[in-house]
Amino acid sequence: VVRRHLLQQYEQQHFVSCLAGFYSCRWKRYQRERTEPGKCCCSLRECMFFPLLVAAFCLSLVFLYTWGEGKNDYNSFDWYNYGNLGYWFLWSLVILIVAAVLFAYISLLLVLAMCLLAEGQRLYLHWSHKIGTFLVLGFSIACLFALSILWRDHRKTVRLSFQVTAPYLHIGAIAIMVLLAWPVSFHAIRADKKVTQVIIVGPYLAMLLFLFLIPLGMYSPCIREMGTLGPKPALIGHRGAPMLAPENTEMSFLKTIEHGGDGLETDVAISYDGVPFLMHDDTLRRTTNIAEVYPNDTAKAASFFSWDALQKLNAGTWFLKNKPFVGMGSLSKADQKQAMNQSIYTLSSFLRLADSHNKLVIFDLYRPPEKHPYRNLWLRKVLDVILKEAKIKRHLVLWLHNSVRSFVQSVAPGFQHTMGRKAPIEDLLKHNIVKLNLVYTDMSSEDIRKYAAANITTNFYVVNEPWLYSLAWCSGAHSVTTNAVHLLKDLSQPLFLMTPQQYSIMWILTDLTSAFLITLIFVL
Repeated sequence: VVRRHLLQQYEQQHFVSCLAGFYSCRWKRYQRERTEPGKCCCSLRECMFFPLLVAAFCLSLVFLYTWGEGKNDYNSFDWYNYGNLGYWFLWSLVILIVAAVLFAYISLLLVLAMCLLAEGQRLYLHWSHKIGTFLVLGFSIACLFALSILWRDHRKTVRLSFQVTAPYLHIGAIAIMVLLAWPVSFHAIRADKKVTQVIIVGPYLAMLLFLFLIPLGMYSPCIREMGTLGPKPALIGHRGAPMLAPENTEMSFLKTIEHGGDGLETDVAISYDGVPFLMHDDTLRRTTNIAEVYPNDTAKAASFFSWDALQKLNAGTWFLKNKPFVGMGSLSKADQKQAMNQSIYTLSSFLRLADSHNKLVIFDLYRPPEKHPYRNLWLRKVLDVILKEAKIKRHLVLWLHNSVRSFVQSVAPGFQHTMGRKAPIEDLLKHNIVKLNLVYTDMSSEDIRKYAAANITTNFYVVNEPWLYSLAWCSGAHSVTTNAVHLLKDLSQPLFLMTPQQYSIMWILTDLTSAFLITLIFVL
């Protein structure tokens, strides 16, 4: 009888032994020490360390969400690192993978701890896991601090993301509270003092009540009545289609047109002999093979090369080698061959291409550096190409450059004048501004409606992710500049779109179901 009783004890402890083995690295087959009613679940040292484990989980979750929602700007982050390090690498993807692995690791430890607590077992976290916890904690704090210093606008991105993800984050938080009800109820019932029970259950119930009521303060432009959604925002290819072809090349713009883009965006510099050409960077290192053709001039400003010299450079092989975007698909053999034969594109050719396909154009103009022969004549040179050489339809030009705007309006009536920042409506109308070109972190449905009432449309850049495009659509944006025309064109409606009635049902059902399950756990 005694032997049978011992075997039953061992059989019943397989699950606990497995939990303790992973958590404490103790794999011996023996009856685990259970916490007596009214006693602490662990030693003083473990009690002091457990909040660090919880903090590491929370901070790693915050960073993983923050970095994951920042995918829209991964290319900008990698480009920033390229400028500082001198070589191209997808650091953004590496950070995402590391953050995901560390979060999975710390989540597993926390789940093991909760299961052990629910089984009434004392906690003994192995020293190696404690080191791992400190690593996760340090990594998360360091990354969040670096983001707050180097990438302050990223906080605005996260705040915008809440406008579309908050209803679903709410469901996730409620689900976690349901799971926590298991260990909370177990230790509250086993507590031998009322004060201890209140200390255990009180904060839990307060947090639960907060989560039940938090939807009352939520706002999302994607929660709206049927029939109130505006038209789909137009898509302007940022340097063409840089996820499908080398940026600012003929192939890139043709890909944008092929996938149904409504406009083309680019960057214009002036060669040493006065030819406007397309180039975003100050130098030619990143997007050409200058290291092979002119190895001694890699740091030389692009504007100090003559057009004859620029024509000798290849502007496509770097794209196949570096793969500048996370999640880029494989190119067909025909596209690879075409990409390898791309050269630097002139403004004149760009405008003719846009005009022939009736596409809007918008461009940033870069003034030549000091000692450049066209430093004081660059705007005149650009206007000559637009008006006399390319002869593009003027209503297709979104003129963004703000200096000498009155002069441009006088010599080239018909341009759609665009401002790159928010301003009072009176000032915009005074200067005949018809469009605002704003960074997406300035997105506000209220401001969009205010400007639209004065017949001023809004364009936001750079919008690559479907959730961000959905938010711009729900907010009433007229257009967006994007690297991903081929992806966003396929969206038939905004993600996360629902009516207030649908959201109310989702909210109430979530609260009622969770309340029933938590009550059941406490009662049983």
